[in-house]
Amino acid sequence: MFKHLFKMIWNKKKQNSLLIVEILLSFLVIFAVFTFSLNSYDNYAKPMGIDYQNVWAISYNNTLKTSNGDSLKLFYDNLLNNIKAMPKVIDAAHTSANIPFSSNHMSTGITYKGDHIQHINSFMVDDNYTKTLNAKIVEGRWYNKADIGSKQELMVINSKLKERMFGKASAVGKFYENYDGKKKIKVIGVIDNIKFNGDYQAPEYSMYSHIDTSSYRWLGKILVKVTPDADAAFESKLYKFMANNLKDSNIEVEHLSNKLTSYNKFTLVPLIILSIVAAFLIINVALGIFGVLWYNINKRRGEIGLRRAVGAPGSSVSAQLVSEAMILATLSLIIGCFFAIQFPLLNVFDLAASVYIIAMLLSIVFIYLLVLVCSLYPGRQAAAIYPAVALHEE
Repeated sequence: MFKHLFKMIWNKKKQNSLLIVEILLSFLVIFAVFTFSLNSYDNYAKPMGIDYQNVWAISYNNTLKTSNGDSLKLFYDNLLNNIKAMPKVIDAAHTSANIPFSSNHMSTGITYKGDHIQHINSFMVDDNYTKTLNAKIVEGRWYNKADIGSKQELMVINSKLKERMFGKASAVGKFYENYDGKKKIKVIGVIDNIKFNGDYQAPEYSMYSHIDTSSYRWLGKILVKVTPDADAAFESKLYKFMANNLKDSNIEVEHLSNKLTSYNKFTLVPLIILSIVAAFLIINVALGIFGVLWYNINKRRGEIGLRRAVGAPGSSVSAQLVSEAMILATLSLIIGCFFAIQFPLLNVFDLAASVYIIAMLLSIVFIYLLVLVCSLYPGRQAAAIYPAVALHEE
């Protein structure tokens, strides 16, 4: 039976080649959609790593005339203490511009035992950073005031970077080098992974440096943890306080929850576009399968009529056409799987192999269901052909 079907498909290879290519392209696009979707869901299921609700970000630019680092530190420390003393403020912290869910990024590279690690997010933070965001220290400790002015450069890294550098071993007290290998840096703590790029992006390598007196010249963000009942009136009061203390400065108050919503929408745009493209391609393939099978029925009415005349049941005729379509789909999927399996083997885009494998299996099931649905109705039409009418037409 299958040998006969393969022979029939081979005899019409020019006619079937276009359909095979269409199914192949559909499989690859569906594979991309499922991969993107599964990876996004896998990232969404991971904890955020911070408590961003009721956290506001105050943006400003330094307009103070003095360039003395100690004077700047004294001014901004007093500014932060006054903010923390305000009603409805739980805590506050100075930080660099790359706050959670923003488009600002700072990256660096390091070296550990000859392993050069690049594209590490670099953050400048103060003592209150973890308290303000409710971030968790999983190993070692966070910075304190005694670390200011330390001769040894200290660093806190995140869990993902710790696993890359030290595996399951403890990271506290160990040293690594900056990228050119000229400076040794001591790890004093490991912080839990934080998804700075929104719900649907995986945590990245991150390191957290302690701010010093020279940092206040360019630091432009203050994170403020407020109580749930903080309203627009209090936001206006906070804005006026900053404007009065920093004359001629551009002050802006943002809510991290709103920034997260905007960032998530931006992240989902490629998936939405890819899904629309996939939908159009699937419709095109479905119409192609339907049209090819319909054309085959009309062109093979004599053959079908002869089979019915010698006693072949309608279900057998229908099964033949459906089987031909499924074999064409199988040929396309064999080629498609060859390309798809390269992604986990070559570790493309640094995604988990399980994401690619599950996406490939789901794509195979989807294509088979699509071909089956598109071939059932033409198969039923072929089964309904009367032998006498078909032979009379011939």
